[in-house]
Amino acid sequence: MIPLVKHGLRFFLLCAAAAISVPAQTFTTLFSFDGADGYGPSSRLIQATNGDFYGTTPDGGGAGSRGTVFKITASGRLTTLYSFCAQDGCTNGYVPMAGLVQATNGDFYGTTAYGGAYGYGTVFKITLSGTLTTLYSFCTQSVCTDGRYPYAGLIQATNGNLYGTTDDGGAYGYGTVFKITPSGTLTTLYSFCAQSGCPDGAYPYGGGLIQAANGDLYGTTSFGGAYGRGTVFEITPSGALTTLYSFCAQTGCPDGAYPEAGLIQAANGNFYGTTNVGGAYDLGTVFNITPSGMMTTLYSFCAQSRCTDGSDLVAGLIQATNGDFYGTTAGGGAYKSGTVFEITPSGTLTTVYSFCAQSGCADGEYPSAGLIQATNGEFYGTTAVGGAYGRGTVFSLSAGLGPFVTTLPTSGKVGSALKILGTDLKGATGVTFNGVAATFKVVSATEITTTVPTGATTGTVQVLTPTVTLSSNVPFRVLP
Repeated sequence: MIPLVKHGLRFFLLCAAAAISVPAQTFTTLFSFDGADGYGPSSRLIQATNGDFYGTTPDGGGAGSRGTVFKITASGRLTTLYSFCAQDGCTNGYVPMAGLVQATNGDFYGTTAYGGAYGYGTVFKITLSGTLTTLYSFCTQSVCTDGRYPYAGLIQATNGNLYGTTDDGGAYGYGTVFKITPSGTLTTLYSFCAQSGCPDGAYPYGGGLIQAANGDLYGTTSFGGAYGRGTVFEITPSGALTTLYSFCAQTGCPDGAYPEAGLIQAANGNFYGTTNVGGAYDLGTVFNITPSGMMTTLYSFCAQSRCTDGSDLVAGLIQATNGDFYGTTAGGGAYKSGTVFEITPSGTLTTVYSFCAQSGCADGEYPSAGLIQATNGEFYGTTAVGGAYGRGTVFSLSAGLGPFVTTLPTSGKVGSALKILGTDLKGATGVTFNGVAATFKVVSATEITTTVPTGATTGTVQVLTPTVTLSSNVPFRVLP
């Protein structure tokens, strides 16, 4: 098994966190990995246009394999789509530590941390049926000025290109931000530590990027910054970088330190994220930062005796349809094996579930990946260890939240085509964009195709069915 340790930080094989399941929650272990079908899932799942979930494991997958891409249904039926390094001499990469993104062309895109033509990682494309194409091998350029070790995943921006980071390499050896076209042409947008002492940040480990409502990209670095303990940064699609915040600006780092996860932009326009250490008890934080860089620490973990509220955050957050944020911790908790938590925008935290509540940790332990909320309203995630075979699990967690729809992409111009994803959509009778009716076609029970109608403005997309009106989980942005 590949140990996920970098620069002395703590990753998923640390003692974990959590709390006891509250009565309204229903936890289900959907699948236990046995090694032959993958080992140690440590990245966030995605829900694809067909309604199924897709993810990666950084190890396992059969004899000689070093990681997988898998599909799993909501009922727990898993299919291994691809095993890395099994028959290809590792030229297609190995150890995919990040999750996937489904692009508007329907294919998935991802990264491997190692392997490829030069051994320093790859960007790949894989179809729904499992046909994989290596688009780029890192360290193609002299002394790896194009970067190496892409631990984080990719995003597809509104311009159709994919963006990501490498944890190492670049012009100064401290990582990069890059752009790559869907066909595989890579451009290095920024090399970290361009300034003396790395005040611009260093090692953007596994957080990845998001595209905000203003069109710029936002992310974190695990090191560097004014105090050497990581940063939050903004970068334009053309590569102009601004450091918004340097962690450990306060004595003792009550504001957090060493963020390993990326950010989300909430409905209020602010960004939310986590730090691995720091805070009042030096075991991680949840923070809020405005687009102008004003930081607020919302919660410091291990505030409760024996850290029953959790510790050691290595994953990011999601904002659920009830407006609260949900995440996981990789330490502490009632059974010392990880937690799922809910936190309000004002910082009130509730431990939703403590892992290893079942004999032999059959429910899994050490969740090092974040959650997703599927269109049926339930949460889905993975644990890196535990389960029936000790190799990790896929789980679901119901918190009583109702179904919704989501759009792919989440922004576009009038007249642009997009997909609406949901559950039980076959009987849909109408689609509106912030109240403006749109023409549409029901493709399946999980997918509708439509175009942004004339007169549409930024707001909620709704799908009318005979029994319920489903609203989008985030506002659709109509671009000029």
